[in-house]
Amino acid sequence: MDKWTIKTTSPEETAQLAERVGELVQAGDVLTLEGDLGAGKTSFTKGLAKGLGVTRVVSSPTFTIIKEYKGRIPLYHMDVYRLDEGAEELGLEEYFEGEGVSVIEWASIIREQLPNDRLDIVVTHAGDTTRELSFFARGIRYEQLCKELATWATH
Repeated sequence: MDKWTIKTTSPEETAQLAERVGELVQAGDVLTLEGDLGAGKTSFTKGLAKGLGVTRVVSSPTFTIIKEYKGRIPLYHMDVYRLDEGAEELGLEEYFEGEGVSVIEWASIIREQLPNDRLDIVVTHAGDTTRELSFFARGIRYEQLCKELATWATH
């Protein structure tokens, strides 16, 4: 599994990076987001949604578990932080194999339900407004996506 790390120095820069990811993702892609509270997981998802052409306001699905948004391809935004049990009953695999992009915050909670091929993203604080985003590609599709992203980030 390869790792790519990109540092951003402002919320706007993080959103631009996420927007670029949104431009690169395809139907059926699965992205996981890990990081402390307030690290920027939902902010990242808002930028990703912009890259997908989502026009609705994106907010955390903490209490609803899953929110769906229409864009170039659908966005399935999941926050499983409050999920104690019952992940199997949610039918997550239908989302993962569906026509949209699945973004799962706190994905380690449902590790057993996640597909093997996916892009794991860890967001960490590296200063007041600086974030370090580590991308772990699990599968050839995501290695290619990360290489395109790394090329974009160095320009």
